[in-house]
Amino acid sequence: MNRERQLAQAFLALSDTYAAEFDPLHLFDSLVHACHDLLDIDAAAVMIADARGGLRTMASTEEAAAFTELLQLQSGHGPCMDSYRTGEPVSVPDIGAEQAHWPHLVAAVIEAGYDSLQAIPVRLRRRPLGVLTLLRRQLGPLTPDDVHVAQALADSAALALMHWSTEPGRADDVITRVQSAIASKATLEIAKGMIAQYADTTIAEASHLLTAYAKQRRLRLTETVQALVTRDMHPGAVVEAKR
Repeated sequence: MNRERQLAQAFLALSDTYAAEFDPLHLFDSLVHACHDLLDIDAAAVMIADARGGLRTMASTEEAAAFTELLQLQSGHGPCMDSYRTGEPVSVPDIGAEQAHWPHLVAAVIEAGYDSLQAIPVRLRRRPLGVLTLLRRQLGPLTPDDVHVAQALADSAALALMHWSTEPGRADDVITRVQSAIASKATLEIAKGMIAQYADTTIAEASHLLTAYAKQRRLRLTETVQALVTRDMHPGAVVEAKR
């Protein structure tokens, strides 16, 4: 399965909050495993803030990642805590170089076999709800595109969590519109990735190309991205339209 289809399945799984079998624990599990499958990482874990403001580990792809998260919470500081508090991504391309800042955390990460770390805030409209931690067994930062995809996945999970209800929802207009909005946002992110990969460009430039194409042809952006994801339109049509 190619990356675009994996992205499509991941976003759909994260946004399907009104399914009768929806389980918030499965949501977090889906998030960390989607990151593991789609990004250049070796482990992932996610924590969400409880009523007292403490962070609880909800899911991880490996026990080592979960252990690192718990240790970081006990120390009360570290890149993931910084990401949660600021609501911004934090990159640590060489964890060994941060020995003076976080000695206990650095020792635990290195002992578990990881060399670099990327923290991604789980947030809703800029309000931090938790943090997604991505660990790698090699030095160096994640690519900007991988950081962007991780943030989009985390944001989608936050939206799903906020729209989930313990009571079954009725299939009325409100639910339909909410679900449609979530699906449209997810589809847009997938389409950006498709354009960026095809044109070998950045996500920002891909977004510009999509917007310009839709405006030039007087189409809704949702129609354009849906056509791309369903393969009714080739990415080349969007890229070539600028030339």
